[in-house]
Amino acid sequence: MSYGIPSAEPSAQVPVCPRHPDRPSYVRCQRCGRPACPDCQRAAAVGFQCVDCVNETRRTTPEVQSVYGGAVATGRPMVTFGIIAVCAVLYVLQWLIPDDAVYRTLGFATIYAEPRYGEFEPWRMLTAAFLHSQGFILHIALNMYMLWIFGQALEPLLGRIRFLAVYLLSALGGSVGYLLLTPLYVPGQPLYGVVGASGAIFGLFGAMLLVQRQRGGDTRQLWILIAINGAIGFLVPQIAWQAHLGGLVTGALCAAVIAYTPRGPRRSLIQAAGLLAVLVLLAAAVWVRVTI
Repeated sequence: MSYGIPSAEPSAQVPVCPRHPDRPSYVRCQRCGRPACPDCQRAAAVGFQCVDCVNETRRTTPEVQSVYGGAVATGRPMVTFGIIAVCAVLYVLQWLIPDDAVYRTLGFATIYAEPRYGEFEPWRMLTAAFLHSQGFILHIALNMYMLWIFGQALEPLLGRIRFLAVYLLSALGGSVGYLLLTPLYVPGQPLYGVVGASGAIFGLFGAMLLVQRQRGGDTRQLWILIAINGAIGFLVPQIAWQAHLGGLVTGALCAAVIAYTPRGPRRSLIQAAGLLAVLVLLAAAVWVRVTI
């Protein structure tokens, strides 16, 4: 009788990760029971789950929505902080890059036929909202403070995408308001560019006003804030009250589209169509102004 050496456990019996068959794994998913290697393990309330089960849970779990249909923005208002960061970076670049290159590239002026500005470039109407006056540091400081205050209130309420849409459309609306309410060209008048987030900030004022009114809240303090800031535009020289007015109206209009759209399965689609209609309206106003 011969005595053989005991054979090792067959490799086929060693549990391996389904996503990585070359990796043995003795940790199993708490939901489906399949092995999961360290790269495929996700912490769960008890133990671990595999990537596939986590993804399946996300697909089947209804998304928590804000009162106006947007995804609930928990934690810090990231869109608000992102806008502040962009404005801060561009403000630093305005100081570092010589010959006003940043301003001449991104600023907006109604006298668009000036040779050093070339032909009318509509994208400037949006990019100008991310620049600020170098000679008056309170310009950016006050705008960013107001953005921080109202962003923390509106971003979680509207949802990040809707909040960003309201902000950008209000910024564009501010430039459109300035374009509509100022002469395109005055012989002998120097070229004045328009920069600053004030139009967008007034848009947040208008949006908050509509939201508060729709929710039945007190709007008296908002009216006082709008009146004070609006009066400053008329009392202090070189402040574009036209941009303030354009941003205010645009922000209120955007908020009305979002707040007064009835609930339903197509709510988000209707809101998107309404915001697109606001954009088309602004574009039509620009086209009429510069062509007629």
